[in-house]
Amino acid sequence: MAALEYFTVECVEEKGREVYEQIASDVLLDLDLLRVVEKLYIFIDPRVPVFVAVGTTRRSGGLVRIRDFADVIVEEGRATLSIGDETYLAPMLSLLWGRYGKEYVDQPDRFSVIVHLPEGEDPREIEEIVVADPEEGLYRDLIYALQIVAPEGFKVRRQYHVGGVFYYVASENTLSEEIVDTLVAEKLKLIGVTL
Repeated sequence: MAALEYFTVECVEEKGREVYEQIASDVLLDLDLLRVVEKLYIFIDPRVPVFVAVGTTRRSGGLVRIRDFADVIVEEGRATLSIGDETYLAPMLSLLWGRYGKEYVDQPDRFSVIVHLPEGEDPREIEEIVVADPEEGLYRDLIYALQIVAPEGFKVRRQYHVGGVFYYVASENTLSEEIVDTLVAEKLKLIGVTL
């Protein structure tokens, strides 16, 4: 498991800094996020009150396409998918049903799916259908982790994750866009990142 390249907690109170550093470490470890979070900078000021977390993530893998877990055998008017890994079977079926209709997708057994193709459809396009994006799950897990780390009453929040850069800002009070943008820019600059 890779360690964080950069991890800092800044707080106006030293004891608070120590406590939040331990909480953040425990949560990242418990949710197995140490392998994907590269840099993390947390700032807490209970006087404002505000909690800011900024950082970067490592690439967690590419898009998962049907060809990554199934062999596609093309026959006249249909494509037979031989499933090698059932992990993505349910989302794949949902996508195929949405694209072709349930009446054109058969599943004779748990390792086979037959798609009856409309006329003129290129059967090789099935191989390229994206079934999952690991980045979506990463973002959801990351936001969940930061919600756990943030102080209990900080329910007003703003979050962002694009291209491996994220931020999470939380407060008891509404914060103006200008304040959030300034805080985020300052903290991202500390870890060598700009938006």
